Amino acid sequence: MIAIIMAVYNGETYLNEQIDSLLSNTEKDFVLHIFDDGSTDRSAAVIQSYTDKYPSKIFYHRNVTNQGVIHNFLNGCLQVDADYYMFCDQDDVWLPEKIAHSVEAVKRAEAQSPNVPIALFGDARVVDDSLQQLHPSFQQMSGYHTDALDVAHLLMENKLIGCTMLFNRALRDKLTDTVPDGLRMHDWWIALIASAFGRIIYLDEPLLLYRQHTGNVVGGSSRSHYITNRVKHLTAQRQVLYDTCKQAEVFLTIYNDQLTETQKRLVSLFAGLPSANWFTRRYLILRYHFLKSGLLRNLGVMLII
Repeated sequence: MIAIIMAVYNGETYLNEQIDSLLSNTEKDFVLHIFDDGSTDRSAAVIQSYTDKYPSKIFYHRNVTNQGVIHNFLNGCLQVDADYYMFCDQDDVWLPEKIAHSVEAVKRAEAQSPNVPIALFGDARVVDDSLQQLHPSFQQMSGYHTDALDVAHLLMENKLIGCTMLFNRALRDKLTDTVPDGLRMHDWWIALIASAFGRIIYLDEPLLLYRQHTGNVVGGSSRSHYITNRVKHLTAQRQVLYDTCKQAEVFLTIYNDQLTETQKRLVSLFAGLPSANWFTRRYLILRYHFLKSGLLRNLGVMLII
């Protein structure tokens, strides 16, 4: 059974299109769990219309308090038993083969590596709010190196778009009973777990229409926009980098007993970057490949660290 975890907050505008795209997928062996994080618009009414029609397939959960996107997704995983898990945003449109192609790829990997945590991610077509294509490939537009999926690279930069991901029960069971504070994003946390304890698979095909609009929590951007934005906000970007180091510290605290000695040293060195001196920070980044995708991004890291 595949559990799709959808996080919703004031999503009435696009909910129908998204849910309809899930129901139109060729793979039908899934259940949809919608976690409403305290919407004040008509989201509840839209969702209720689907739960009434599909009572054994679509389930509505309303959080008592607003948790935020990270806790909403990860707490959703903790509340649901399944063989496979997928994250779903409220405003995208899934392509018809998304579920089938994702689960088939993970099952092939499981046949080679039984009982190993496995996470899959893929590409997406970037579209505007009316689904007109802006770019055929999120990964090409962003310039991420989808082959740099080792722990060192993922400590510095996440390449896994949550809305394209599928991961297995072995990975879900690595989650702690309580979602820790200090995480940068839910998909990044899953990526770190998969890289440290299992495998990550990149499915080189578009799996959904990745909608960009003013309400996105996290969205796509071109490399030029990324760089321009970072140059304009150096102080804020330095804090983001230090928050990334804090995430590594949280990861080390939780999984210290399960990491190899080499992994523990690697994560510890990354977590300690803010407290190292000017020269040591730069030496460690280059020595242990705490790198982002592309020369310009890494020059930016060297500038602000």
